[in-house]
Amino acid sequence: MPNFFGGGVEMLYRIPALILAITLHEAAHAFMAYRLGDSTAKDQGRLSLNPLKHLDPLGTLALLIFRFGWAKPVPVNPMYFRGDRRRGMFLVGLAGPATNFILAFVSMFLLSTSPLFRDGHLGGIIVQLYWYNVLLGIFNLLPLPPLDGSKVFAYFLPRQTAYKLSQLDQYGPLILILLIFTGALSTILGPLFNVAHNVISTLVSLLTGF
Repeated sequence: MPNFFGGGVEMLYRIPALILAITLHEAAHAFMAYRLGDSTAKDQGRLSLNPLKHLDPLGTLALLIFRFGWAKPVPVNPMYFRGDRRRGMFLVGLAGPATNFILAFVSMFLLSTSPLFRDGHLGGIIVQLYWYNVLLGIFNLLPLPPLDGSKVFAYFLPRQTAYKLSQLDQYGPLILILLIFTGALSTILGPLFNVAHNVISTLVSLLTGF
């Protein structure tokens, strides 16, 4: 994986890229929940593209400095969902990472089709936007609470099994922290990052003919 955390002028590129990636990720959760009938996030102002509604100042700073951070959790109440609540939680969980992958695809498409998006400060921001969105997409799909992947993964399990695993949700953050500080998370994310990057690159190549 590339190094997102070097010094110099790249910090000026990373900050807007990170803010945009996180904001759209969280807004996608709120939008999907609202479409399914749950207005909880909307009522709390989270159905918004205003970064201030989604960014946790300490979590964002920690991500820039320590490579681990967080945003404000989007409140979701599946009791308000229309139809299957398990399917609803699956769709809400998937919405954030899916948005990141779509943004990554659009970023690479722009980088591949026009010098305007490759050169100068705009190009620097779009490059960082691409990498951050790939990273956030795969990271959030890990099947560990409180990450989105835990909700996506649970949908494919028998209800009884999913319920039993949900009893272990309280240990998810601890496991995640251990993976981060032991370096095991990088070992897990590295191959997944490469797969996602290769898939997006192939799709863009097929679309653009490059």
